[in-house]
Amino acid sequence: MNSNTSSSIYKDLDPAKLPSHVAIIMDGNGRWAKKRLFNRIKGHEKGSETVRTIVRACREIGISYLTLYAFSTENWQRPRSEVAALMTLLKKFLKSEQKEMLDNNIRLYAIGQIERLPEDVRQVLYKAMTLTKKNNGMLLVLALSYGGRAEIVRMVKEIAIKTKDGSIDPDSIAPEIISKHLYTSEIPDPDLLIRTSGEMRISNFLLWQIAYTEIYVTDTLWPDFGKNELVRILQDYQQRERRFGKVGN
Repeated sequence: MNSNTSSSIYKDLDPAKLPSHVAIIMDGNGRWAKKRLFNRIKGHEKGSETVRTIVRACREIGISYLTLYAFSTENWQRPRSEVAALMTLLKKFLKSEQKEMLDNNIRLYAIGQIERLPEDVRQVLYKAMTLTKKNNGMLLVLALSYGGRAEIVRMVKEIAIKTKDGSIDPDSIAPEIISKHLYTSEIPDPDLLIRTSGEMRISNFLLWQIAYTEIYVTDTLWPDFGKNELVRILQDYQQRERRFGKVGN
C-alpha cells in the first residue's frame, strides 16, 4: 500500500477473502458526458483517469488479476470519429502508464482481436507488454476488440482443426480443454465481475469464464467510480458464500 490514506481506506478488507481476479465492465462514459453537456470524447477522457485510479487501487489492495473491458468487437460500429478518439486515448494511456506499471510491478496483457487495432496502437501495446513481462505483482488484462462469442467461435475452430488432424481426441474434450483454447488460458476465471452504470447485462464479456463469477452492478457511471466504492463492493463480495452449485455450509 502506497500511503497511510490508502491503508485507512482498505483497513476493513479481509486479505484472506479477497477475490483473486476482478473483472470490470467499464460503462457510462457517454452518459457521464451527456449529463454535463460535454461531447462523448470528454467522457472517455475522464474514464481513462478512472482506469488509472482503479488499477492503482487494485494493486494496493492486493488483487492478483484485473481485467478491464476496454473496447468490444461491437464498438467498431460506433462513429468513426469516436473510434479514432478511443484509439488515440488508448495509445496515450499505454504510453503514460508504462512507468506506473514498472514502478508498481504490474504486468500488462491483452485479449481480443488485437490484429484489428491500428498498427501504431499495436506497436505501443506490444512495447508495454514486453517492458512489463517480468513483473509479477499484478496482471492487468485489457480486453481490446474483444467479444465473448467471437472468442468461443475462435476456440471451436481451433479444437475442430486439432480434432481433424488427430492431435485432440473428441472424447477427451472437456471444460479444461475448452479453457486452454481461450484467450484467457493462462488466467483464472474471474471471482468478481463489476459493471458500472446500472445496466443489467453482460454485454458479450467473458461468456465462458464467468459461469460462477459473483456479479455486482452499480448505478455509478464509470468516470465517477472510485476507490471507496471499489472497497464497498469488495466488502460485499467478502460477505457472500460461493457455492459453485453445491449446498452451502
